[in-house]
Amino acid sequence: MSYIAKPKVAHPNMARNKLGLTVRDYEGSISTLCTGCGHDSITAAIIQAVFELGLEPHRLAKMSGIGCSSKTPAYFMSQSHGFNAVHGRMASVTTGANAANRQLKYIGVSGDGDSLSIGMGQFAHAIRRNIDMCYIIENNGVYGLTKGQYSASADIGSVARKAAPNQLAPIDPVSTAISLGATYIARSFSGDKQQLVPLIQGALTHKGFALVDVISPCVTFNDNAGSTKSYAHTRKHFNRVMDADYIEPSEEIVVAYQEGEAMPVHLHDGSKIIFRKLNKDYDATSRAAAFSFLRDSINRGEIITGMLFLDEDASDMHSDRNTVETPLAHLSYEDLKPDDSSLVELMNRYR
Repeated sequence: MSYIAKPKVAHPNMARNKLGLTVRDYEGSISTLCTGCGHDSITAAIIQAVFELGLEPHRLAKMSGIGCSSKTPAYFMSQSHGFNAVHGRMASVTTGANAANRQLKYIGVSGDGDSLSIGMGQFAHAIRRNIDMCYIIENNGVYGLTKGQYSASADIGSVARKAAPNQLAPIDPVSTAISLGATYIARSFSGDKQQLVPLIQGALTHKGFALVDVISPCVTFNDNAGSTKSYAHTRKHFNRVMDADYIEPSEEIVVAYQEGEAMPVHLHDGSKIIFRKLNKDYDATSRAAAFSFLRDSINRGEIITGMLFLDEDASDMHSDRNTVETPLAHLSYEDLKPDDSSLVELMNRYR
C-alpha cells in the first residue's frame, strides 16, 4: 500500500506556511508499518518540522537504507527527491549526493541496525567529513523487518518478545557521535512530538552533520515487559534535560530615529511595536510627570525610550544605615561582636 497516496482532502481553513502550503502538501503515501509503530510518530514530526520551516519540497532530498525505518521516507514529502540505498550505505550515498549538489537539503532516515552494524563505517565517516545533513536514527533495538533479532543498540539484559536476554554491550549512537566530533547531537522519544519537532528543525538548519537519535518502540517485537526500548520503559525512564525550541535565524532589526519621534518597528513574525524617543526638553526629575507620561504612552500603544526618571540626591541603604565601608568578611571578630554595654543599650531601646 505504500504506493497509495493519501486522499487530497484539506479543510479550507487549514493553516498555511510562508509558502502558502498546508501540512497536507508535505505528506506522502499511506504507511504500511504496524499500527502503533513509533516510526509513524517520527514521520508526523518530520512533516510538522518542514511545514513550519516552510521548506520547498523540491529543495529537499530524502535518503534511506534498508529496514522498517528506511520505508518511512515514502510517507512524507512525496514531491521531494529521494534515494533508497542498499543496507548500511545511506550515509555514503548522501555524501556523494551532497558533493554533487550542495543546494539541496538532505534528510537521512536510518535505523539502529542500518547505522550501527553494517553501516557503522559509513556513519562514522559522514560525521568525520561533517556532511551537511540531518541524520535521523529511528532506534528500536531490533531488526523489525526480519522478525526482531537484536540490533547493535540493544541494552545488556533487555528482553525482546521472542528472544533470550541480550548479552552484548550496546553501541550508543549519541556517545559515538560525540567522540567522533559531530557538531549537532540530539536524542528524543517518538512519543514526545513537542520536543522532537524543534530538534529536527534545528538539525535541518544546522550547517554540518546533525544527528537526531529517536527511541522508537517496535510494537511487534520489542514492546514487551523486560525490553528497555518499550513504550512503558521509555516513558518511565524518560528524562527531558531541556525544553527544546527552534527560532528561525533572522536579520538583526536596526532603527534610527530622532528625539521626540515615534518609530514603528515591524518584527519578523509580522507584528509591530512603536517606539517613541523622549524629547530633549523632557524633565526626568519629576516622578509624577514620569508616571503620567508612561500612562499616556501606554494608552497610545507606544513604548517610551530614554532616561525616564533620575533622582541624584537620594541616599542608598548604606548611607541610611550608616554601615562601615570595610566588607564584613574583612572585619575582626572583636569589631563584629558588640560589647555588653551596647547590647544592654540595644535591649533597652525596644522595651
